Amino acid sequence: MLVFTDIALVATASLVVGLLGWVTTIFVRKALLQLQVFDAPNDRSSHTVPKPRGGGVAVISTTAVAWIATWAVIGLPDSPWAILAVAVALAGVSFIDDVQSLPPLPRFAAQVAAVALGLAVFDGGPVFQGLLPVWLDRLLAGLAWLWFVNLFNFMDGIDGISGVEAIAIGGGLSVVAWSVGLPGYQVLPPLFLAAAAAGFLVLNWQPSRIFLGDAGSIGLGFLLGWLLLDAAARGLWAPALILPGYYLADATITLLKRLFRGEKIWRAHREHAYQKAVDAGWSHARVALNIAVANLALVACALAALFAPVAGLAVGAGVIAALLWRLAGAAQSVSS
Repeated sequence: MLVFTDIALVATASLVVGLLGWVTTIFVRKALLQLQVFDAPNDRSSHTVPKPRGGGVAVISTTAVAWIATWAVIGLPDSPWAILAVAVALAGVSFIDDVQSLPPLPRFAAQVAAVALGLAVFDGGPVFQGLLPVWLDRLLAGLAWLWFVNLFNFMDGIDGISGVEAIAIGGGLSVVAWSVGLPGYQVLPPLFLAAAAAGFLVLNWQPSRIFLGDAGSIGLGFLLGWLLLDAAARGLWAPALILPGYYLADATITLLKRLFRGEKIWRAHREHAYQKAVDAGWSHARVALNIAVANLALVACALAALFAPVAGLAVGAGVIAALLWRLAGAAQSVSS
């Protein structure tokens, strides 16, 4: 466990990472403006003026620098280096998509390849706690990882939302890892990812001056997906389910509804609960703050699940249901 002086050092390092993320975002924004890489509004957008997209380059690069520095100092197994290299490559492909839209097939192929490579070097135990054969465990873990990469991209539709989510998942995983006494190379990476996201959030909070773009949402989805699978493989399956619960629920429920109606699920839409709340008149900041408050409760549930997994999951599910009900309630109050 960390002693007080260690916590002070970690807090200082996190602040430095956050400042680096903020400064890097400023420079990336200037570059995107010069390159004229903009996200133009359309009928499915939640913004009304063009804004630079591709700011995820700042988050991923800051995270990479922080992780490399951490691993160089404390040492670690080989596989995380490979995971980070794959994440940077995937973010690079996604940035190309931000600059000049790529067809869906190459984008999806890059994601599949990244997840396959990630699984090839994944050194954790069984993600599904030994309940399945190894081959099926890895197959379902890969599908879950691929879905998480995409849902993180789908959910990144308003100012601040994905920054808030990345902070909650990364910070929550770090606190959980620290609580159970895991080594520093497992406590610090998710914390520093959260700090990098916080630095970006300064410029992404409403009114935002930059968007993550696919480089950020796909890159963050890949890295956070790996961290969540790694936590589950180490026996922390309940926190790994609870922490990303809101994104998982909103994206999956919306997908199933659209599948049931026979819609083309790969097309952009405005049917997520958070989008309906914005359409009902809630500001981006109000929606993001509601999600942030719920995420704080989910972090508490994740910690409680270390002692009582079923109770933690049950209360966490209640928190998520309450948030979805609140967001949906905003839309219903307008329609009525």
